[in-house]
Formats: sequence, C-alpha cells, structure tokens
Amino acid sequence: MNTTDSSRMEELSFHQCRAWLDILPARRIAVVGDVMLDHYYLGSVTRISPEAPVPVVELEQETYRLGGAANVAHNLRMLGADVLLCGVIGQDAHGATLVQLAEELGIRTEGIIADASRPTTVKTRVIGNSQQLLRLDRETRVPIADSVAKQLLSALESSTDIAALIVEDYNKGVLRADVIAALGQWAHRRNIPLLVDPKMENFFAYHGATVFKPNQKEAQAALGMKLEHEGDIVEAGHMLLQRLAAENVLITLGNRGMMLIERSGKHWHIPSVARHVADVSGAGDTVIATVAAFMAVGATVRQAAQLATIAAGIVCGEPGVVPITIPALLAALEHAPHDAPSLVTPFLQRL
Repeated sequence: MNTTDSSRMEELSFHQCRAWLDILPARRIAVVGDVMLDHYYLGSVTRISPEAPVPVVELEQETYRLGGAANVAHNLRMLGADVLLCGVIGQDAHGATLVQLAEELGIRTEGIIADASRPTTVKTRVIGNSQQLLRLDRETRVPIADSVAKQLLSALESSTDIAALIVEDYNKGVLRADVIAALGQWAHRRNIPLLVDPKMENFFAYHGATVFKPNQKEAQAALGMKLEHEGDIVEAGHMLLQRLAAENVLITLGNRGMMLIERSGKHWHIPSVARHVADVSGAGDTVIATVAAFMAVGATVRQAAQLATIAAGIVCGEPGVVPITIPALLAALEHAPHDAPSLVTPFLQRL
C-alpha cells in the first residue's frame, strides 16, 4: 500500500478551472437513475402547538425542486454541461412538474419514461427557521418492468457524443441488476468515464467504474467494518477497488471531507471546506456531478475531487437541496486565502 501525503496533490489553478468551465457546455453528460421531486414547505416557527408538543410552522413559501438523479442533472446543468437525464416517473401531476422543471433548466428529458404503474417519487420536507422539521416520502421500490427498462436503455443508446455517464442509485427500483450491467457495458464500449453513486441493495453489482463514490455509512454497511480512522478508510477503499475492479474509490466522510483511493495504491485525503453547515441534503449529488463535469473536460480525478469538496462545502451552507453554481464556485476559488494566489491546493490543506 502506498501512503500518500495529501499536500502533494496536483496543483490546481483558478484560471485552469475557469478554462474548464468554458469548455463544459460542449460536453454532454448522461445521468441515469432514480429521479425524484423535492417538495418544500418553508416558514417560521414562533410557538409550540397547544394540540401536541410540536412546532407550528407559519407557512411562507411552497416550492418544488429536482431531487435524486434529477438533482445531479441540475448540478451539472448549473455548471454549464449539456445534460441528458434518464429515469422513470409516474403518469401523474408530480411527474409532469419534474419534467417541466428539468426542461426549464435546459436538461434533456427524452430519457425520462412515464410509467402508469408507479407514482413519481416525491420527498416533502417541512422547514421552519431554516431547519428541517419533517420529511414525508411518496414512492415505490418495486423494480421497473422489462418494457420500461428497454425504453430507458433505448433512450440512452440513441444519444450521441456522451462524454461521461453517471449512475445514481437510490434503491427505488430503476437500477435493476441487468440495467446496471448494460450501463457499464455501454460506457466501456464508448471508453467514457463511468461514475457510480451506489446504495446498499445493488452495492456490489457495479463493476469497472471509473469512480465509485459511496459515503462512509454505506461503505461501512457493505463491508461490515467500522471506518473510524484513516487506516480503516483506506483499507476499505482498497477492498472495494479489488472487489469491484474499479479505477478509483471516493469515500465521502461528511465534515471530514473525502478520501480518494486509486488503483495505483495511492490515496489522498481531501479535507472539507464547509464554513457553515445548514443542511447536508444533496451534498453527495453535488460531489458526483462536480467530479464528472471536470473529468469530462480533462481534469484528473484528483483535481476533480478537490473541486468537488469545495462545491459540497458551498451547498451545505444552504437549507434544503440546492445545486452548485458557477458564480459560487468561482467566488470560493478566487477568494481562497492562500499564499500563492494561482493555487487552490494549499488552501485546501490548511482548512
């Protein structure tokens, strides 16, 4: 095992990041997986209900946002990428709202299949004083039918010039074992990066990923081991590399940042740069979207991961599921307090 000091990670200049972002609109990235609609009730809490010991939220706003795989697509689009979104919705009003929101953002929706036998997945959150108080889920986890799986894969096959493929699994039934295998084969035939955000049910079904990105809890549960210290995390990463024949494993660690373990044997700890954490919802979506976006325009996985931890730190500072934006990312890079203004890496290591 080759232990690597994170301070030796590749240098990353602000101007290079801007150049990559300028190129990104010419790259199409496909996102396949469980699409969701996030429904928010937002308001203020000033008292406790006399009916039960619960807060009373004085409703100020009701809004809908893209969630799940659709939130990954949203993050990519806000970074400037051309995005094809493939997933399954119900033939219902919530599904129509999801498609409308995606199309308003310029996301390609020809890969979204409407299935009358299932509802659109909706997560309803009640937020009072910028704190999440309650979440209600409307969903089914039944695997999609063969006919729907064929439509989904056909939509992807008919798309051209895909620069990277993200597979976003939330165990809602879209990513069956045969669909997962077909997606991996599709990416490998085209020699494009395959990035996977797994969940427990299909955790070990993903083979040959360019980047396999579980969070700490998921990796612990899948391997049946505690990941408390750096050595544990690195060992887990190497186990996953071997078992899944992956090129890179990127384990997100919450407020400790991320650990990147490469097939070469090297590993890199990338500390979190979050200044204030209001809500971690959607941070993982931002990470995988940012990594895919920058790899699609020529960044190495190390450089892309460094940018991803900055992006995740930004979105964690906002309540609810929100995407990264170019102005926010560039502002974080431009105002990084380090000695060499052209370099981001020393900034990351001192925080």
